[in-house]
Amino acid sequence: MTHTPSAPHSVAPGHISVPVTPDALPALRRRVQAGLIATQILGGLGIAIGFALAAVLARDVSGTEALSGLASTASVAGSALVAVPLATLMTRRGRRAGLVLAYLLAAVGAGVVVLGAVLGNFPLLLAGLVGFGAGSSANLAARFAAADLAEPDRRARAISTVVWATTIGAVLGPNVAAPAGKSVSGLGIPAAAGPFVWAAGVFVLAAAVVAVLLRPDPLLTARALDAGAGGAPEGRSLRAGMEAVRRSPRARIALVTIAGAHTAMVSIMSMTPVALTHHGAGIQLVGLVISGHITGMYAFSPLMGWLSDRLGRLAVIGLAVGLIGTAALVAGTAGASHGRTALGLFILGLGWSAALVSGSALLTDSVPQAARAAVQGLSDFVMNTAAGLGGLAAGLIVAKAGYGPLNAIAACLLLPMAALALRGAVRKA
Repeated sequence: MTHTPSAPHSVAPGHISVPVTPDALPALRRRVQAGLIATQILGGLGIAIGFALAAVLARDVSGTEALSGLASTASVAGSALVAVPLATLMTRRGRRAGLVLAYLLAAVGAGVVVLGAVLGNFPLLLAGLVGFGAGSSANLAARFAAADLAEPDRRARAISTVVWATTIGAVLGPNVAAPAGKSVSGLGIPAAAGPFVWAAGVFVLAAAVVAVLLRPDPLLTARALDAGAGGAPEGRSLRAGMEAVRRSPRARIALVTIAGAHTAMVSIMSMTPVALTHHGAGIQLVGLVISGHITGMYAFSPLMGWLSDRLGRLAVIGLAVGLIGTAALVAGTAGASHGRTALGLFILGLGWSAALVSGSALLTDSVPQAARAAVQGLSDFVMNTAAGLGGLAAGLIVAKAGYGPLNAIAACLLLPMAALALRGAVRKA
């Protein structure tokens, strides 16, 4: 596709025009990416601060370990509930409007979590965690914002750079959970709820950064540059997104990969703090193990992006299957060995990173530009719904059978991923 350098392009009627010429596009890509990196750092920090002790807080407030898995379930359910409305809003108003709203919802949710903890009200705590999940929706949606303006052969690397930025805040988050807990001593707030006080403030700051820095909006700009930007509005509906996935076998591979890997990761990670405390681990050790896991999730994403662009999306999906399977074996057989558990969680993070980056790039590659925002929202809805159910089952499995069987069951989720990726590779060959 070619564009006349002197002719600016504008988005659909009803939106602010975004004058862009091909010569200005590289600088625009860098500016948008810088804004996304800043928000990912803050968003990652807010999510990780709260999530580090969410299962422990749920156990303390509910009074039973069997319900501790509901903490991750509620948070992931919130991400799922927000995903489709968020995609709809972004489709109509652009990435910036959606991200600002999602971060503000997360801040409100964190405040409700604190209130539920203070009152000892478990349903209220879960309601807050549902709102808190909007922060994850925002951070997940940001990876697709990075792909909006990227060149096709560098799309995975663009996604991975933004995913990588989450490392800074996400690794720091669990390690400040203990200081956050101490900071509320004397205020009548349980120590395990202290991290959510800090998370609320961080999410408000993230929303402010998005509002200021994410200009011009990458999705609206991408549409302005696309020859079909003036196409029928129904091409951008959720129904059109579902139809685009139905028509594309590779989009279905991507959807199953993202959902399967995320569900396996959430199921194992959410119950690891509980398993560690069973074997005498304290809050600081739990924080270190989760930090190592999050390092695996985000720090190596540029490598996964480079591999996805160089070797192909399906090859890296195969790598993800191998890594997550290995992680389940190592963590599931760790027993009282905190070191083995930490190693398993680190490998689990690597596998999730490989699946998310390659799957997201494959999904974006496989559908028309007009349907991408809807398809991406559908993807986040499916992955978070599946992971929410996985988190719910994880608590029950650990309570009834143990942490080892949980890992074995999570590994079984890899089978559809592996089968579809292998079939896709054979077809391509």
